[in-house]
Amino acid sequence: MSQVKTNHKRLKVAILGGGLIGTDLLIKIMRSEWLECTGFISRSSNSARMGKAISLGVPVSDKGIAEITEHPERYELVFDATSAVGHQAHAPIFAKHGIMAIDLTPAKVGIMCVPAVNIRECLNRKNVNMVTCGGQASIPLAWALAQVHPEVEYIEVVSTISSRSAGPATRANLDEYIDTTEKGIMHFSGAKRAKAILVLNPAEPCINMQTTVFAQVKNPNVEVLKKKVEEMVATFKKYVPGYELVVPPTLEGNRIVMMIRVHGLGDYLPSYAGNLDIINCAAIAMAEEYAKQKLS
Repeated sequence: MSQVKTNHKRLKVAILGGGLIGTDLLIKIMRSEWLECTGFISRSSNSARMGKAISLGVPVSDKGIAEITEHPERYELVFDATSAVGHQAHAPIFAKHGIMAIDLTPAKVGIMCVPAVNIRECLNRKNVNMVTCGGQASIPLAWALAQVHPEVEYIEVVSTISSRSAGPATRANLDEYIDTTEKGIMHFSGAKRAKAILVLNPAEPCINMQTTVFAQVKNPNVEVLKKKVEEMVATFKKYVPGYELVVPPTLEGNRIVMMIRVHGLGDYLPSYAGNLDIINCAAIAMAEEYAKQKLS
């Protein structure tokens, strides 16, 4: 796969972190008309994923964050796909060198971004947090819920992903994942309370990512909510085409239930890895809009 040819300049970007998320992100960036990957940065020089980057003709480095400190002029934007602890250490370095940071870890350093909801608010920030895969899946539904029901009492989100799509960094960040997802839900919906659950399912064949949202609101209006949710899903699908509403807003007793499923594009892992797609496609949507603004 070669980089897309364009008639305009492209933003020079780097990927920091050579795991599942970083490698899938790299393949997606190669199709972008607005982004040029000028660095795939890891801490291992002989991994299969580093070899994948080399095969695509992308410059690589095994120096980790030292690559950024030594050559900041090479990068206008960095996708940080390391860990929450890692990004907390990296953020001041990006800020020092004036590099835009898009954080794919649950570090909560920068403004939380769900492009379908608040991309305009994020364009003039230098550190943007993509929340979590479960947050990207559920927050559009939670936001739509709040547009119809201003007083949201409680939201619970249960995301199930294939064990094979969860790399070491994801597993090491489970506590941060839960905390950041819950804070994101409350921030975008105004819910008084929120709970997030992540299930790693070892089933074979591998399952697709699935997220269920349970909500308690005053005076539920399911018919109006269905229209608002359908509008949000249509907007979200513009950059995550595999985002599918499988259970529309349904009243069960005193709670509203909604469910989505995400089919991945199959860029690095097969299509069951919708959790990679949903956060990476969101990150690229954010980066491309930033590039259009910066390069125009």
